[in-house]
Amino acid sequence: MTARVLYAGAPARWDEYRPALARALEQAGVDCVLGDDLPADEVDYIVYAPNGPVSDFTPFTRLKAVLSLWAGVDTVAGNRTLTVPLARMVDHGLTRGMIEWVTGHTLRHHLGMDRYIHGLGGDWQPAYPPLAEERGVTVLGLGALGRACAETLAGLGFRVTGWSRSAKTIPGLTCLHGEAGLAEALASAEILVLLLPNTPETENTLNATTLAQLPEGAVILNPGRGRLIDDEALLAALDSGHVGHATLDTFRVEPLPRAHRYWSHPRVTVTPHVAAETRLRTSSEVIAENVRRAEAGEPLLHLVDRSAGY
Repeated sequence: MTARVLYAGAPARWDEYRPALARALEQAGVDCVLGDDLPADEVDYIVYAPNGPVSDFTPFTRLKAVLSLWAGVDTVAGNRTLTVPLARMVDHGLTRGMIEWVTGHTLRHHLGMDRYIHGLGGDWQPAYPPLAEERGVTVLGLGALGRACAETLAGLGFRVTGWSRSAKTIPGLTCLHGEAGLAEALASAEILVLLLPNTPETENTLNATTLAQLPEGAVILNPGRGRLIDDEALLAALDSGHVGHATLDTFRVEPLPRAHRYWSHPRVTVTPHVAAETRLRTSSEVIAENVRRAEAGEPLLHLVDRSAGY
């Protein structure tokens, strides 16, 4: 039977995705019709992104699954018109991009590279960093991306603590969970990496109380979600010096408004949501594999737990 696959991502990217998806579906052995304007009542699968044209799934009466191009599904997981399985994007390209961003900025702050990049002005005063094994790094969130980053940093020798809402065991990491575990995880976080999903339970995970639990001068890296941080509380901690620096890639409002204090704060680095991008080839391969699995009656990869929101 021929599967009918609707592309409902960003319209401007259809010309890029059309050949990539067609190639991946062919290589996966899927017999399908692929388009960006198929009749709703004939669609079997939707390749979805929140910046695409679909928000009401009701007209798609024979829909079998929605396959997200984004890792984050917080904007669609609670959609009451979506009653079929939802799969989020977990792919090699996105994961590698996140690992590289997190590793690069962890090493940057661990080695104190900003001091030399901005110039010593003739002041020959060496400052020797500790070894990685003497530096405590905490990763909040041990999903696919958080675990991959934590394992990479542990492989470089850092003392890595991972925290998640539910108990997990990962070789080479100190794994903590729950409210008591969060306090312990923050206390050892000389460098803190935020990779939690965006859910009502995780909003403002970093607030005045939890920021105070960090060591003096801690560095925060947020390539996860903007809503994980209470911005005013973070700015206060940066102003006081309790937080030494924050390198932020995600924000509550994007693009970050020009008047926002993050742009001008001397202890803040802003990157424009570049830590991890869905890659054309690898994401198309993940989509194609899930269509193949669904057509073969096999379990889908990366299914979203709608009750948890991720």
